[in-house]
Order: sequence, then structure tokens, then C-alpha cells
Amino acid sequence: MGILKIRNGGRRSFPENTRTIMKKCMLTGRKFKNEVLVTGVGGQLGHDVMNELASRGYEGIGSDIKETYSGIQDGTAVTTMPYVPMDITDASSVEKVLTDAKPDVVVHCAAWTAVDLAEDEDKKDIVKAVNATGTKNIADVCKKLDCKMVYISTDYVFDGQGEKAWEPDCKDYKPLNVYGETKLAGELAVSETLDKYFIVRIAWVFGKNGKNFIKTMLNVAKTHDTLKVVNDQIGTPTYTFDLARLLVDMIETDKYGYYHATNEGGYISWYDFTKEIFRQAAELGHDEYGEDKVTVLPVTTEEYGVSKAARPFNSRLDKSKLVENGFTPLPTWQDALGRYLKEIEF
Repeated sequence: MGILKIRNGGRRSFPENTRTIMKKCMLTGRKFKNEVLVTGVGGQLGHDVMNELASRGYEGIGSDIKETYSGIQDGTAVTTMPYVPMDITDASSVEKVLTDAKPDVVVHCAAWTAVDLAEDEDKKDIVKAVNATGTKNIADVCKKLDCKMVYISTDYVFDGQGEKAWEPDCKDYKPLNVYGETKLAGELAVSETLDKYFIVRIAWVFGKNGKNFIKTMLNVAKTHDTLKVVNDQIGTPTYTFDLARLLVDMIETDKYGYYHATNEGGYISWYDFTKEIFRQAAELGHDEYGEDKVTVLPVTTEEYGVSKAARPFNSRLDKSKLVENGFTPLPTWQDALGRYLKEIEF
């Protein structure tokens, strides 16, 4: 394995693609750049991106709205890595933080993700400020610094109809709700401002550092012996631990553009996902999730009841562009779920 000294005095081994870049830099005399600023480290994806950067020898700088790191204290690298507070809705704050840090890459994970809450009249301005204006603020400074930017987006930029998987370069935008509208505005801010960008759409996210569908189902089943779960919304889960690896792979290249990235394993409904969550939980010895203890009933979205924000029926994302550009797809969602359940307490 190759070894590179990093600023904190430690030494880390590097994967083959990183060593290849380093060798090219030495031959051409170019500086090997390895400073990455990650927004939203108080959330699921930002947490895992920081840890992935640390494991691969990058100097990661975490950022979020809080004065200090506010994620779970799980003893991983992110809890002790450099951190700087930044209000992405404040252009001057973004200008100062990024200019001082001088990152070579910004991985922008911070976002307003409370989909239903975003529909409240008194929340719409802040949702737009975070997802649209905040993203534009970051893109503007990235342009000045000539650094790469990764923007995490969503299938919600489409209308969620039909059964065909959405392709990453599809421009048939038609968001169904405020969240989707503001994430699309963020996409356009990035693509219209920068040349060196990765826009990565994901869906059905779960990770250790935050709330998600898996944790919700496991908790609800502790107090209910029958659950109704929709079976007409179709997509694929995304484990942030796996996605983080892909994102770091991406920033080591100049294969810019739009991508879709969820775990492999086939398209499923939320009902299918719930059944598998309980099946694997029971296999791990949690008998309270066995089929004799919890009944899961499939229902349509209409039967379940209307939520404040319209939800997409079709969250299928075409991920073939990853392989076409030499990236390794994520493992299956079934495998990801199994690893995740062993990581959390429930």
C-alpha cells in the first residue's frame, strides 16, 4: 500500500486510484490536492463522508450550522476532525469559511430534508434559503476558488410518475412539492455556475447519524403489532456509508456531470423494504420482529392517507452511468441493510 504523510502527523494507506493520481502529480510536478470541506456533517451522509475521507488520507474539514460538531459521538474520525461552523444561507459566512479553508473540493450534503414540514407557509422561505440560496452561495465561492463541488440531490426533481427509471441527464423536471422545487433550484445553481461539479441524486437514504425509515419502523413495531405500509411507491434505498465511498471515488476524477446513486439489489416498495427490515432483524435474534409478532399490511398511497407533501410513485433511478464512467456501483440494499442493522442499537 502507498503511504502519504498528512498534516496531523499520522500516516495512512491509500487505494490504487489515489496512488495513481499521486504518481501522475509527481511526474507532472502538479500539487497533490487533498483538502475537502464537507457541509452537513451533523447529518447522515456528511458524517460518513468525513469518515471515508479520513480512512483514505484526505484532510477533511467538517461544517454545519451549529457552533461545534453535533452528530453522534460514536468514536469515529468525524468526531475529532477539524470543524468550522457555517451558515450557508449567509453569503458572507460562506465566503469567509471557504476562502479561509481553501478546499480543493466541497462536498455539499447540508439540506432541508423535512419534506412535509417544507410545505408549511412559514417554512417555505427558510427551505428555499437553505436548499437553493445556500447552494448558490457555495457554488459562487467554489467558482472563485476554482474547486470542485459535489451537490447531493434527489429524485424529487422529477414528477414521480410512470415506471421507467429516471436517467441522470434527463431534463424533464417537474417537482411535486416545495422540497423538490428547492433542490432543483440548487441543481440549476450548481450547473449554471460551475464546470467542475458532480450532481448526485439519491433516494430513500439511511445512515447511523440521524433519523430514517429503518429506525422509524423498528421503533413503531415495538408498540404496534400491525403496520400498514405503502406498496405503490417504488425505488431503492441508499446507505450513506456506501455512498460516501462512491463520492470520494468521484472527487478523485474529472468525470463531472449528473449521476444517480442508490444501492443495487432491484427496485422495491416501502412495504417490501419493511418486510426485509423485520426479517433481517429477527434473523439477528430480535424475535420481537418475527412474522408471528408483527404483521405488515400493504396499502396504496391513497389508502394510507394524504401527506402534506405529494410523494413520487416512481423513484426508480437509472445508475448505468456510474459503470460507464468507471465507478464501482454500491452493494445491494439487502447487504447494506444487514450491515446497518449490526451497526445500530434497537
